[in-house]
Amino acid sequence: MAKLPVDADSLRALFTKPYGAPAPSEAQWRALYADDVHFQDPTQEQHGIAAYLKAQEGLIQRCDDVYLTPGAIALGQGCAFVEWEMGLKIKGIEFIYPGATRLVLNDAGLIVDHRDYFDFVGPTFGPVPLLGGFVRWLYKRFVA
Repeated sequence: MAKLPVDADSLRALFTKPYGAPAPSEAQWRALYADDVHFQDPTQEQHGIAAYLKAQEGLIQRCDDVYLTPGAIALGQGCAFVEWEMGLKIKGIEFIYPGATRLVLNDAGLIVDHRDYFDFVGPTFGPVPLLGGFVRWLYKRFVA
């Protein structure tokens, strides 16, 4: 039986980017993603590998630096889950996003659906003066 492209080691490599290090290469993405991949996170939805790569490059370009570190990885039954933490440095402010990704694999073992789950609002607006206090107050209203 042939080894499938997506395994725990390849996912760990793809979901690891320390501050100051280069992002995964286009070749790394293309080795694991199908041409018709569907991508969705709380801020966007993309269809196709070219659009996905453009979105990844756009994030890198908008930030002073980015880090991504994987946690637990689970693989089986045609899907994978990766727990992660992402840090974005933008204009002297660091934003930290804990999250998880669900990946659906096709019969060739390539990723055809990539869905990121994370809280965008709290970590984005929490550190911002004035807005942060309002966001924390608003969250408490829903949780209390």
